[in-house]
Amino acid sequence: MGRAIYELQGFAIALDKVLLVSRVFAAENNEGYQFNITFSSELRLPAKFPTRTDADLERQLFLKALRES
Repeated sequence: MGRAIYELQGFAIALDKVLLVSRVFAAENNEGYQFNITFSSELRLPAKFPTRTDADLERQLFLKALRES
């Protein structure tokens, strides 16, 4: 069986390496909204979006892909 991969903002994310997905929150310096993806290697990927709606939608889609992998 192949590894489940999800593409987000130009990154190819191996879903079997994801450890934690944070809630959506306001990014620092008025950079919009973001959520963080933490991997089993302690690496953290911040996914930033211009609006909360965009961030919420992308997080929901990402979590759906995680559940289905």
